[in-house]
Amino acid sequence: MSFRLLRRWMFAALLVLPALAVHAEDPPLKRADNAVRVLREIMDAPDKSIPTDLLRDAHAIAVIPDMVKAGLIFGGRRGEGLISVKSPDGTWSNPSFVTLTGGSVGFQAGVSSTDVILVFRTQRGVDSIVNGKFTLGADASAAAGPVGRTATAATDSQLKAEIYSYSRSRGLFAGVALDGSALRIDYDANASIYGSGVTPRRIFEGGVSNVPGPVVDFRDRLEEYTQR
Repeated sequence: MSFRLLRRWMFAALLVLPALAVHAEDPPLKRADNAVRVLREIMDAPDKSIPTDLLRDAHAIAVIPDMVKAGLIFGGRRGEGLISVKSPDGTWSNPSFVTLTGGSVGFQAGVSSTDVILVFRTQRGVDSIVNGKFTLGADASAAAGPVGRTATAATDSQLKAEIYSYSRSRGLFAGVALDGSALRIDYDANASIYGSGVTPRRIFEGGVSNVPGPVVDFRDRLEEYTQR
């Protein structure tokens, strides 16, 4: 690689990284509020929401509000949100905080913000995230999810996917491909809400108490939309 090309890549990275770092300043309770807002707005959209039968059969749901995507030849994305898993009795767990990151190379320019929802259709993806991290498309197959009142419009390729991914940008809601993106547990955010040393498994299995209202509200919203 020539020095001139290397310098261009470094310059591009300097433009992209500050945009991706903006969400690092969001306090966890604000993230919870935003995740509840995104979930409510998407599920209340007529004929453009996540099919309710998918929610009823889901093993986990992750909501990443305002994920930033920035690029100038070199690109990347970063978002912070929450994930809840389905308990054996069919109810939703308290959520763990997570981050979603990824990168790309190619012609691209500018900064955009997108809401992302991930619907886990198998236990394998849930087991991976409990252990701290997994990559969409590598550790679990992912596909853009169907929208509408039911999932009957899903294609054969979608039906084989372990995770359905959705995005909303500028008011439009649709399935989106996010292969290569890494979903990780945000241990710092979990510690600030649940206490130091609390593991994701303990959170998901109901081993936490004194959970703040906005975090509980995320779980309650999932319960409401699953029972529609």
